[in-house]
Amino acid sequence: MELSEELIWRGFKYQTTVNNITDLDKKSRKFYIGFDPSADSLTIGNLASMMMARCFIRAGYTPYLLVGGATGMIGDPKDTNERDLKTIDEIEHNKAIITTQFKQVVGGEVNLVDNYDWFKDIKLLDFLREVGKQFSMTQMLDREFVKARVGDGKIGLSYAEFSYVLIQSYDFLHLYRTYGVDLQLCGADQWGNSVSGRHLIKRLENADVDVWSAPLVIDPTTGVKFGKSETGAVWLSEAKTSAYNFYQFWLNVDDAGVENYLKIYTELSKDEIDGLLAKQRQDPSKRPAQKALAYEVTKIVHGQAKADSVVKITTVLFGGSKIDELSADELDLLAEEIPTIQLGFTIVEALQKTSLASSNSEAKRLLESGAININGEKVFENTEVKELSLLKKGRNSFVLIK
Repeated sequence: MELSEELIWRGFKYQTTVNNITDLDKKSRKFYIGFDPSADSLTIGNLASMMMARCFIRAGYTPYLLVGGATGMIGDPKDTNERDLKTIDEIEHNKAIITTQFKQVVGGEVNLVDNYDWFKDIKLLDFLREVGKQFSMTQMLDREFVKARVGDGKIGLSYAEFSYVLIQSYDFLHLYRTYGVDLQLCGADQWGNSVSGRHLIKRLENADVDVWSAPLVIDPTTGVKFGKSETGAVWLSEAKTSAYNFYQFWLNVDDAGVENYLKIYTELSKDEIDGLLAKQRQDPSKRPAQKALAYEVTKIVHGQAKADSVVKITTVLFGGSKIDELSADELDLLAEEIPTIQLGFTIVEALQKTSLASSNSEAKRLLESGAININGEKVFENTEVKELSLLKKGRNSFVLIK
């Protein structure tokens, strides 16, 4: 596929200033994509934008990652409430994590820029004369987040957040002047801020630059967007969402959304995805589309070795493989996900100590009813566990004994 065809097929086109999208196929350009260090990890909502960036990079475009050290000190305005200000140390910490995550996902050479580097030396009066004079208050007051926050009975809006659009607009101007960046990639929620940068460049440089935005990713079953502000956010950092839970999230997505997720979050070709969907229709219970999706996304975010490990762990828990097939590192990874106790306890003690049974008598009833198995075999007697074992109660409750 040409770049323009792939962007449309994968669902990466929302609004754009590019008049003829096939122009994207004719020459490579320099683009930037930005993330504010508002949290100590990006989410799978951000991951969609990074996967879009990979499409442009594969087509020969030169990427610039902007980490918002300056804008992060203010916070991108929300419709609901004022963001809490981050400390300088928090911002520095978050910047480092975001940079590492972007490099992991995008791969290859990335030009890293931080808007704090140019804003720290800008004088307020100079900024207001050059930038502030180019924006109409009427247009700014018409922004959706302003209307949601300002008025009778509403929570209000600080001048700092109100000024955010000017700061982000100047980022585009600076990158255009300094590096020749003439394309900004963004999510649909950043469209207004991004085209304001285009407006500023037109006013001050009499030059035409472009913005390309992707729609927000929405779960078709729940109607909830993917992102860190939603309940149950899925993070790219293992400290916030383990690689195992990350894999399980994708493995358990609904059939209604799996085709779109395969297009957005993997680099599988159209033929490969069509083949997976055909197998899915033949036998949905085997979930080939979800398995491929979970493996591919985990490989991109956490690396192939970690993806292979969580597949093996999942197979041990749910697919019949033996616990002794796991390496020491994989056992450690599993121990972080399920209750774990040392060898030498009886089955009843193991059940009670890990809260799979509330009492000795309940544990004994579970044994007698055949609800407990050890390493895939049902057990009925209370014996001491003397070797590496996986204890299972019912279908989804486990204890690692090692």
